[in-house]
Amino acid sequence: RLDPTLTTLLAIAASLGLIALYSASGADVDMTLKQASSFMIGIVVMLVFARIPPTTYAYISPWFYGFGVLLLVGVALFGEVRMGAQRWLSIPGVTSVQPSEFLKLAMPMMVAWFLSHRPQPLRGTDIIASLLLILLPAALIAEQPDLGTSILVFASGFFVLFLAGLPWKLMGIMAGAFAAIAPVAWHFLHNYQQRRILTLFNPESDPLGNGWNIIQSKTAIGSGGLFGKGWMDGSQS
Repeated sequence: RLDPTLTTLLAIAASLGLIALYSASGADVDMTLKQASSFMIGIVVMLVFARIPPTTYAYISPWFYGFGVLLLVGVALFGEVRMGAQRWLSIPGVTSVQPSEFLKLAMPMMVAWFLSHRPQPLRGTDIIASLLLILLPAALIAEQPDLGTSILVFASGFFVLFLAGLPWKLMGIMAGAFAAIAPVAWHFLHNYQQRRILTLFNPESDPLGNGWNIIQSKTAIGSGGLFGKGWMDGSQS
């Protein structure tokens, strides 16, 4: 079953998104219709998936996770290289797939399945096991390299662990450990990853490259103010 309030809010958000896209794209009908068709596909998928019992999701979670990790190992061994990154598996005569995308779903499902069988409050061994489940695919994705997706996959699993009752004291310890190893981890980042982080804090250092989107966003907020410039009058889109 679909929650009527949540479904209504999603419909309103999607409609406002299409209106904003139409205005920002300069009345590009094709782009707007393409986005609308993606929404319709998403709605159909949502209706189908909403009919599947939660027990079915619980049953497939470890298999889905294991399949995703095996694909990531396959990428590391014989993945397709594009633009200096080894992130794809090629299916001859069909298409290429990016297995890291599967883990965005498989990760939270797996951690939720694992912790659903554990008593509360969580024991230290359960927390360590959960972190290992999270870190394994995150590390494989980071090695491709794809730091952005790696962070997203890690977060998708970590938030499940947090909501399952991760103690705040342990959260503080982990945050301190992260801060301590950050200077060391910096030297293991690729040059383009370091540039992205530096540009985040100082976008003007590369105004026509990595800092372009951030600067344009600041310009849009500054020129549009709280209520924007108006329908079809945007300058930064």
